[in-house]
Amino acid sequence: MADITAGMVRDLRDRTDAPMMECKKALVEAAGDSAKAEELLRVRLGNKASKAATRTAAEGVVAIHVSADAKTGAIVEINCETDFVAKTDEFLKFTASLAAVTAAKNPTDLAALGALPLGNATVEEGRKALVGRIGENISIRRFARLEAKGRLSSYLHGGAKIGVLLDYSGGDEQLGKDLAMHVAASKPIGLSISDVPTELVKKERDIAAAKAAESGKPDDILKKMVEGSVQKFLKEVTLLGQIFVKDPAGKQAVENVLKTRGAIVSRFVLFVVGAGIEKTA
Repeated sequence: MADITAGMVRDLRDRTDAPMMECKKALVEAAGDSAKAEELLRVRLGNKASKAATRTAAEGVVAIHVSADAKTGAIVEINCETDFVAKTDEFLKFTASLAAVTAAKNPTDLAALGALPLGNATVEEGRKALVGRIGENISIRRFARLEAKGRLSSYLHGGAKIGVLLDYSGGDEQLGKDLAMHVAASKPIGLSISDVPTELVKKERDIAAAKAAESGKPDDILKKMVEGSVQKFLKEVTLLGQIFVKDPAGKQAVENVLKTRGAIVSRFVLFVVGAGIEKTA
């Protein structure tokens, strides 16, 4: 039996980030062959990751990275099974690294992101290793990378459960922060009316028509009632139409605030952790 020293175990842990006991066990199985022990660990941790992948991961965080000049940024949603894991240093370190590499390397899709180098391995290898160490399913759900037309502002809320990355021009840095906070609070589905999906507008129009029909009023009045309801809905779900959350009077729309400040919002990305994921009991 090969003599497994503490130095050998530490070296293997540094290269794989696996638990110390797992590293020692792999070295014993590999008769002290460090390279073979590393292969055993990657297989073992990978198998754990495969088993965990069948379980629902609807918790997690949104991670954001913005360059020093506020010109390039990325926002990523990473999911796990429990809120406890979402708060651990190891998970948060992985998510921060993921946002940074996404901003720097501009991957085209999730597969390309998984293949990017991260430390001594790839993003996907790092994810599988993290699954093996933590014992929960961890998935990279979605990401967006922005190259600003103006400058980027970001906002994280509720323990990074809600994240916003916003591209704006004009105004000051505080306005950018306030706008990003507004998006997190009001959750618009688009910047302007043209960004609202047509099927969603149709659904709202049908609902408004059904409600209006119950009034028994003439057709010309019904049409105005329906159109009024639809326009009200569009204002409520678009950033430019919403009432600015920091307006003291609670009356001024974001569009008017921007005009007053000489500012423009080009686009924004809003991620809410677990949105649309069906959670199992």
